[in-house]
Amino acid sequence: MTIRWGIIGPGAIAHNYADGLAQTGAGQLVAIASRDAARRQAFGDRYGIAAAQRHDSYAALLADPLVDAVYVATPHPWHAELSIAALRAGKHVLCEKPAGMNAAEVIAVSEVAAQEGRFYMEAFMYRCHPQIARVLEIIASGEIGTPLHIRSQFGFNAPYRPGSRLYEIALGGGGILDVGGYPVSLARLIAGAAVGQPFANPVTVKGAGILAETGVDAVAHALLSFADGFIAEIGVAVARDMDNAATITGTRGTIRIDDPWVPGRNAGPSTTQIHITVGQSTRSETLGDQRMLFAFEAEAVSQAIAAGSLQGIPPAPTQADSIGNNETLDRWRAELGYATFAERRATNRVLPGVLPAGLPRIPQVTLPGMDRPMSRLIIGCDNRNTLAEGAIVWDAWMEAGGTAFDTGHVYGGGLHERVLGEWLAARGVAREVTVVVKGAHSPYCTPRAIRTQLEISLDRLGLDRAPIYIMHRDNPEVPVGEFVDALNALRAEGRLGIFGGSNWTPRRMAEANVYAAKHGLEPFRILNNNLSLAVMEKPVWAGCVTSNTPAMLTFLRQGGITHFSWSSQARGYFLPEALRNRLPADTAPETCFGSPANALRRTRAEELAAAKGVSANAVALAWVLNQSFQSLALVGPRSPGEIAGSLPGATLTLTPAEVAWLNLE
Repeated sequence: MTIRWGIIGPGAIAHNYADGLAQTGAGQLVAIASRDAARRQAFGDRYGIAAAQRHDSYAALLADPLVDAVYVATPHPWHAELSIAALRAGKHVLCEKPAGMNAAEVIAVSEVAAQEGRFYMEAFMYRCHPQIARVLEIIASGEIGTPLHIRSQFGFNAPYRPGSRLYEIALGGGGILDVGGYPVSLARLIAGAAVGQPFANPVTVKGAGILAETGVDAVAHALLSFADGFIAEIGVAVARDMDNAATITGTRGTIRIDDPWVPGRNAGPSTTQIHITVGQSTRSETLGDQRMLFAFEAEAVSQAIAAGSLQGIPPAPTQADSIGNNETLDRWRAELGYATFAERRATNRVLPGVLPAGLPRIPQVTLPGMDRPMSRLIIGCDNRNTLAEGAIVWDAWMEAGGTAFDTGHVYGGGLHERVLGEWLAARGVAREVTVVVKGAHSPYCTPRAIRTQLEISLDRLGLDRAPIYIMHRDNPEVPVGEFVDALNALRAEGRLGIFGGSNWTPRRMAEANVYAAKHGLEPFRILNNNLSLAVMEKPVWAGCVTSNTPAMLTFLRQGGITHFSWSSQARGYFLPEALRNRLPADTAPETCFGSPANALRRTRAEELAAAKGVSANAVALAWVLNQSFQSLALVGPRSPGEIAGSLPGATLTLTPAEVAWLNLE
C-alpha cells in the first residue's frame, strides 16, 4: 500500500520532505497547497504534481480524495490548527515541530487524532535516522554503563532582520520553539533509555538566556534534571553558532554524536559518525546510507500508516513523547520570560475544531436569586497556569454550552484567578458567564477576611461583582450570624449575588439560615461539598466534608439549598483502571475513595453504563445531577477531550430507582 501525501506550505522544509519522500517506496507526493500562486506552481513543477492537485487553499487539499496523509510545513503558529483540520477531514498527519505553540495545543491535537482514528506524529526526522537506533542499541548493551548526563546544542547565527520568522513573536520565533525541541527530545530520549523507558520527563527545568529586542529568545541554555539523577545540559540559539553535537556520559564511557540533528545537511547521503569511548579506547562507527535524511522519516511514517498505527513507533516520537517535549519547552520559555502570542491577552486566539461535531450541550438552569441561567456543569479553574493553556479548555467549554466557572482565592497563590481573568477579558464574556468566587479558606476564615479576599479576587478576575460567592471553609469558632451579616453587607453593596458555604455541615448551614430568616437577611442558598457516587473515605484535603451521608442527603432533600458538588466524579474513581492513577498518591482515587462499598458502586455503575451505552464515569456524573434536590456538578477537565468525555453524563437521565440502586440504598 502506497500512502498518497499532500503538503501544506511549500517552504524549505517541505522541499526536504518531498525530496525524502521521492526516495521511499511506501509514500508518494500527489498534492500541494499554497495561497501563493508562484510558489505553488514552482513546487508543483519541481515534483511533478498534477495541475488538479495544486490547490490554492488548504481546505481544497483537505477535501482532495486522492490525499491519504498531510504533511503540515507552515510556520509554527498554524501547526495545531491545520493538524486538527486535516484530522477532522479524515487525513493522517505528520506535523513539523513544534507540534503546537504549547503543550496544551499538542494534547488537543492528540485527542482529535484519537477521536478520528487517524495517525498523528510530530516530525522529528533525526529520530528516524539509523544513528539514533544505534545509540539506543549501544546504551541497551551496557557498553557505556548507565547514562548519567548529556550535553547537546543546536545553534546558528541568523542576524536580526525585521519580519524574520526567527525573530517575530507573531510567527513563534526564537531558538526554543524553532530548534529547542531537538536537544530536549534527545535528552528525554536518553534519560528514558537510562531507566529502560521510551522517554522520561524532567523533574526540574532551569533556564537562562538572552532575549532579542522582539521578546523571543536569541540564545537559551537549560539544565534539566530527572528523577533518577540524570542531568541534561542543553543550549539553542538563532543568534549564535554552537557546537551542534551531543555527548552522552555513562558510568563506564561516553558516546559522542558528531551531527545528531541533520546528518547529510538535508541533501545527498545522510552519513554521520558516532564515537564510543570506554576507558582509554575509542572507536568510531559510520552510520547512514545514500538516502537523504528525510527519506527515513517519510518511509517510517508511511509504513506506520499502512500498518494501521495511529502514532509514531519509537524511536520516532509517540504522542505522549511529544506532549512531554512541548511541556518542557513551555517550562524553558517561562524561565526566560518569553511569552508567546498565545499567552498574551491581546493576541490569544481560539483554536478551532477541538471538539467533535454532534456532541450534546450542557443543560442550563436558573437558580433562585439569580437573574440569568448557568450551566449545570461548572468547570474548575484551579489547574491552568497560562492563558494559552486555559483558553483551549475554556473556549471548548463555552462551545459545549458551559457557562459556569469555579475558582478560588487560594488557587495557585492567585495565579489561576488572574489567568481566568485574562481569558474573560480576551473573549469579552464576563457578562455572559457565571463565575463562582471562593474565599475565606482556613486559616483566614473570618468575616473580615471575606471582604478583603473578595476585593482581591474581583480585581484578579476583572469583575465588579461575584455572581456566586462561596466560603471555602467554615470556622465554628465564629458565631454563624457574623458570617451571615458580613455576606449580606457585601451583597447590599452589589459586590456579590447569592452565596453559600463549602465544606459546611448541615447543622451550621441550618443555623445560618435560621439567623438570616430571623433578621430578614439573604440566606445561604448553596452548599458546596463533595458529592459523588463514591463516598469519600479519606478527606481529599484537610477540612473536606462529604455530602454523601444519610444525614446530609436528608437535609438536602428538605429543599431550599442548591448543592454544588466538587470532585463529582470522585477524582476519576469510575474511569477505566489504566486511567485512574494520574494524580498524586495522597489524593489519588483509591486513596480517598477506595472501599468495598465503593467498589460495588463502581461495579453497578459499569453494569448500568453498559446497558445505556455510556461510560461508568458518565453514569457517576449523571448520579450527581439526577438527585431529588437541585444538584449541580463541578468537573475538572484539563483538555477538550476530557470535556467531550463528560458531556454524555450531563444529559443522561436516571430514574429515582436507579439513583438509589447505584448508591446501595
